[in-house]
Amino acid sequence: MQNFDYQTPTRLIFGKGIIEKLPEVMNQFGKKILLTYGGGSIKKIGLYDKVKELLADFEIFELSGIQPNPKYDPSVLDGVKICKENNIDVILAVGGGSVLDCSKAIATGAKYDGDPWDLISYKAFAEDSIPIVDIITLAATGSEYDCGGVISRTETNDKIGYMDSHNYPMVSFLDPTYTFTVSKKQTAAGCADAMNHIMEQYFCEDSTLLNDGFMEAGLKSLMANAVKCLENPQDYTARAEMMLTCTYGCNGIYSLGNSQSGWPCHGIEHALSAYYDITHGEGLAIITPRWMKHILSEKTVNRFVKYGVNVFGIDSTLDKFEIANKAISETYKFFESIGIPMHLKEVGIDESRIVEMAHHIAVNEGLENAWVPLNENDLVKILTDSL
Repeated sequence: MQNFDYQTPTRLIFGKGIIEKLPEVMNQFGKKILLTYGGGSIKKIGLYDKVKELLADFEIFELSGIQPNPKYDPSVLDGVKICKENNIDVILAVGGGSVLDCSKAIATGAKYDGDPWDLISYKAFAEDSIPIVDIITLAATGSEYDCGGVISRTETNDKIGYMDSHNYPMVSFLDPTYTFTVSKKQTAAGCADAMNHIMEQYFCEDSTLLNDGFMEAGLKSLMANAVKCLENPQDYTARAEMMLTCTYGCNGIYSLGNSQSGWPCHGIEHALSAYYDITHGEGLAIITPRWMKHILSEKTVNRFVKYGVNVFGIDSTLDKFEIANKAISETYKFFESIGIPMHLKEVGIDESRIVEMAHHIAVNEGLENAWVPLNENDLVKILTDSL
């Protein structure tokens, strides 16, 4: 078991109707709010109007139009400008993980005198940030309970996972009813994203029975509840459990004491969505079974056996490589069963930039240090197999 130093300052407020606590929470941080959100779904479900009604006594500035795979330019830069020009006290992010990720970069960038990209690319490190509160409307990323975010810079095809302890949200509001109107496509992609967050921590060298059990239960919870949510989008119990399982995804709690895996599937997918702007969860679902197949060996097979037996209920008396291959097949079939396209060509990616992307990943993602190291040739193979 590995050493760790763990702390999360985020307060989770969970359940139906909890938004009524919003004025009380926001009062702790000041009266000038930057309200960040995406493409207008919060207006369609009435959440925007409810927030404005509850915060009528506050001065609110707005940054809208934040995209999936949030962009450094314009969204982060525009948000930093608003914060600096108006002395914003607190950021209120309302929407999915992309809105919150963007808000995190804004929060530190607004307290930095240089180019905010210096912080995102780790050329410099934040000394302060604007407090963040969020209201989550999509179960997927777990950004509401961690200090990370992923920001894309279109002109350089960079998509960077930006981690900074200043960026933990102070308070996260999690009302499962706000996910009732999430589309089937995004529900499925959110499930795949969250499952991959767990698998990136599960497939490692050193783990514990406690963590394995927690993660195996998380995977089974996500699969069972995603199916229920797709069948009945207003199933509160299923939406609630799925939301909480996603929330735990990236703040480390699933794997305290485990060794690091290097998060190889995320490293690969970052290039896919940086180059082609595809849906992150779909990209992960496509890549993951091919990565699994590629790394299966005598070194890794026992981990796949445990995964197959405990997550999918595969007969433990079978040959270990048969179990492993069945587990990989079951992973693929589950993603396919919930409507996710399982080939890169289905999401608009052909072979024309495979070598270029593999080189970009090899240079930028550090996957030579992953649980199973990946070089440029490995990456070309995985991407090609995913076509």
